[in-house]
Amino acid sequence: MPKAQQKKKAKPQPKSKARKPPTRERGAKPVSSPLVSRGKLERAKMPAHAPKPVRPAAPPSQDEGKYVYCIIKSEKSLAFGALGIGGEPAHVQTVNYQNLAAVVSSTSLVVQDPTRDNVLAHQRVNETVMQQHTVIPMSFGTVFKTDDDIIELLRSAYEAFNDVLNKMEDKFEFGLKVLWDRDQIIREIEEEDEDIRRLKGEISSQKGSTYFARMQYGRLIDVALQARSERYVAEIFEALRDVSVASRSNKPIGDRMIMNAAFLVTRDTEEAFDARVKEIGSRYDKLTFKYTGPWPPYNFVNIRLKLERAH
Repeated sequence: MPKAQQKKKAKPQPKSKARKPPTRERGAKPVSSPLVSRGKLERAKMPAHAPKPVRPAAPPSQDEGKYVYCIIKSEKSLAFGALGIGGEPAHVQTVNYQNLAAVVSSTSLVVQDPTRDNVLAHQRVNETVMQQHTVIPMSFGTVFKTDDDIIELLRSAYEAFNDVLNKMEDKFEFGLKVLWDRDQIIREIEEEDEDIRRLKGEISSQKGSTYFARMQYGRLIDVALQARSERYVAEIFEALRDVSVASRSNKPIGDRMIMNAAFLVTRDTEEAFDARVKEIGSRYDKLTFKYTGPWPPYNFVNIRLKLERAH
């Protein structure tokens, strides 16, 4: 199953201007890194796609398979429209087994390239389905040869799927990335730490070799940066603890990012989580927040499937 896995606080403005709170990016997640938006917190609504009665499909060709987007609970066959992967968006419907259903579309039996259009189509289907259903998202590129293979998947992992769907009911994932201006933080550390400030002064005033002094200065700065980063991250996690069900810390990307986290939030506490992120953003004026969601619970679902897929 995938671990994936929409933004939020603006970079600090000059003191003469009022600071603006973080906003959340919603809808189809960009393939490239999301931009930092500015302005008040807005709650955009995702378009509704009510399930439609399933129409009989044309007999599949020998080289046609089934692309699986997610697993949901449904005893009835459902259709979600032309949303799926393909040059022309493929028709998306369900393959059912007892009270479970796999959300699928027809596709060629080839390895799907993770192009921008394909990734957005995969996410678009999951986002549409999750408006009315709890979903277990499948990883990008999950293709089976036949409906019977998908039914075997649902049968073989029936208890595991039901258990996860029950635990994830009415819960969504939100992503939160926190970045800082490293040079700005170093300047603050130099101003606040007397030992570092004195050592920097000695380096600047020396005419001879400053190799060892620079080495010591670098070590002190690294220690101070690590301590400050850990303090910020711990404080943010603590501030979001009572408005989330669970959290997961992922590895930060790049030198500027100090926090890369996912939070599991119930439908009932989504607005409270929004408000708390906004409040945190106003508290840490030297940090930049990228806040995304809601997503299917990519980081909180882990079912290992042993059924062989199409090659």
